Amino acid sequence: MSAEHDGTGADTGTVNARILFVTGTNTDVGKTVATAALASAALRGGLKVAVLKPGQTGVTPDEPGDADEVRRLAGELTYRELARYPEPLAPDTAARRSGLPYLSPAEVVTEVAGLAAAHDLVLVEGAGGLLVRYDDEGRTLADQARAVLDAGLPAEVLLVASAGLGTLNIVSLTAEALAARELPLTGVLVGSWPADPGLAERCNLADLPRSAGAPLLGALPERAGTAEDFAALALASLAPELGGTWNAQHFADTHRAE
Repeated sequence: MSAEHDGTGADTGTVNARILFVTGTNTDVGKTVATAALASAALRGGLKVAVLKPGQTGVTPDEPGDADEVRRLAGELTYRELARYPEPLAPDTAARRSGLPYLSPAEVVTEVAGLAAAHDLVLVEGAGGLLVRYDDEGRTLADQARAVLDAGLPAEVLLVASAGLGTLNIVSLTAEALAARELPLTGVLVGSWPADPGLAERCNLADLPRSAGAPLLGALPERAGTAEDFAALALASLAPELGGTWNAQHFADTHRAE
């Protein structure tokens, strides 16, 4: 990729890193553990990994945030956080109520460009879902990803979804929102696969890729963050496209709906 300036002040230069935006169908679907699993698999593969959390909400300056959880699970890596707000709300609301500055897509581009120049994989973990707002202009994680792409950087999106009833509609809506913005959806990752899946969960193994228009790229077991050997679990739960050994067909056959 040839060097260029994007108007944000970031020199995107020549970038060979993979830049993956990790978003979810909702809050509490397992994005942070999924991000840690992606980082762990990449580190195991010998890659240099950076994780960026553009906006962290619900924690005070002295409290542990997602960075601490990712490091606990994945190991030592580069971690950046651009904004932190104390109340557990959408970033724009949390910023407004706290009187702290909003976060702009240009800031994300600058940080991503710097990280991508020095790492093989940059993971950008959003807050909540794709269209959660970050500022008073209504700009979202999708706008951040679009700004990174417009800067000439190779951004893509991974959607972390819940496994059960109701997930297909949100996955379809998120896929449509990504397509409308010409943002590439790499695939879907189930953030918490139950130990005893019901009929809806088992049927969704076939239905999730159809709803997303993109492949199913793994399934992390529920309570994955408590695993004794998280690195091994990450490899076994992620498809080869994400650095693991998980096989979609084998998983579907194992959990086939009768």
